[in-house]
Amino acid sequence: MSRSKRKWDHIQYALETGQKRLTGFDDIKFVHQSLPDTNLALINLQTQVGGLSLSSPIFINAMTGGGGERTYRINRELAIAAKETGSAIAVGSQMAALKDPAERRTYEVVREMHPDGIILANLGSEATVDQAITAVDMIEANGIQIHLNVIQELTMPEGDSDFQGALQRIMEIEQRLGVPVIVKEVGFGMSAETAFELASSGIRNIDIGGYGGTNFAAIENKRRDRMLTFFENWGIPTAASLIECKAAAPEISLIASGGLQSSAEIVKALSLGADATALAGYLLKVLLENGTESLIEEILLIKTEISMIMAALGASTIEEVRDIPLVISGDTYHWLEQRGIDTKTFSQR
Repeated sequence: MSRSKRKWDHIQYALETGQKRLTGFDDIKFVHQSLPDTNLALINLQTQVGGLSLSSPIFINAMTGGGGERTYRINRELAIAAKETGSAIAVGSQMAALKDPAERRTYEVVREMHPDGIILANLGSEATVDQAITAVDMIEANGIQIHLNVIQELTMPEGDSDFQGALQRIMEIEQRLGVPVIVKEVGFGMSAETAFELASSGIRNIDIGGYGGTNFAAIENKRRDRMLTFFENWGIPTAASLIECKAAAPEISLIASGGLQSSAEIVKALSLGADATALAGYLLKVLLENGTESLIEEILLIKTEISMIMAALGASTIEEVRDIPLVISGDTYHWLEQRGIDTKTFSQR
């Protein structure tokens, strides 16, 4: 099967498998504040990730590219939405364009449509420094995501199975590129051990890519004769992964992604330690079902709702959101307890 056909299959299967709402954010409850002492008109949504200043804590995460005309159109419309809402955006893996220059346009269109915006390049951990430089130059990127997708590759019929040397390659890219490097999981969550290892190696930005959103094991299983169903329930739920990573590497800048679908979940993620949040599958569904204008409206509404929730909590800035008490219950509480993380630090702050 061609890489282009596989890219389009991923889009179709992602819409079919959908979002399972297994992120763990339903286990997170804010403690209500009856005297918030805030003014909705003065809420500030600005935040920073890897030295990049974002006008709000949400951006459009990596989805596609390299799949011919159809992925060109998707990236074009996503970039228009990013421009109209002042949002950052990441492209999908650019390895397709490195192997077939004809696919470059499916990524370059993002910069064409969003000329002054923050755009992130994207490659897998198999990438070399030179490939990373080419990917950044291709779209004049402000940073680059290096994605980790072990479970997807193992489930993919034509996937790679050699994961040796990944950390060393990431370290070389971090040391030699002149833009921020964000190490990103693709939907199976980042553990405390992984976050600590990355931080100890000089990595300063992580996108946790937690379990509970688009399931690439389920997607790849649709393309297999013999399904590896055990991988479909594999991973760390997004809320638990975020807390693990913050506990293990408090100095790292964290992006929460993996099944986020609402303003409330975004604010919960920020309160648990994320510097920003990234949405993909949910926004793709809005775009393909309702069009670009509806996507723009949805992103703007989410931003408005984030401000409203912050005002209710007594937080005027993203930094202040992290001081709001919250209670963790259910499976997320039990997971964290077993992992040795004291959840009272959140409820009694």
